[in-house]
Amino acid sequence: MTATTASATPTTTYRPGKIRNRVLWTAQVVLGLFFIIASGGPKLVIPQTLMDNAPANLTIPMGLLVFIGVVEVAGGIGLMVPRLTALAAAGLSVLTVLAAATQAFIADKPSMAIFPLVLAAIFAWIAYERRASIAALTR
Repeated sequence: MTATTASATPTTTYRPGKIRNRVLWTAQVVLGLFFIIASGGPKLVIPQTLMDNAPANLTIPMGLLVFIGVVEVAGGIGLMVPRLTALAAAGLSVLTVLAAATQAFIADKPSMAIFPLVLAAIFAWIAYERRASIAALTR
């Protein structure tokens, strides 16, 4: 009989430093509240008013508008839940890139795409810095 020993390889998880962690949490809370209150909330509370005030070249179905609102509110909440932060930030990064593409190509206002692209970069940074929370979900 041979005795086998399992070699336990230590897994090192990346953790940001103290100051970077505070900056990340501040950004996550501020952006989370922004997406819950100012971006997704109105799409859920007053979708008809938003559709009535939309430009003629940017009309979307009511169901899609409500779906976007739900995704934004869920992403905003996810930014403030430690285990979901990286996934929420990655999802919001994709969402804001799509918003930038909508502004640039469908609404024909490329200058309005700058803000969503800046948000996408911030969300990508948050997702990268919080990537250890994705590994924690798989365990």
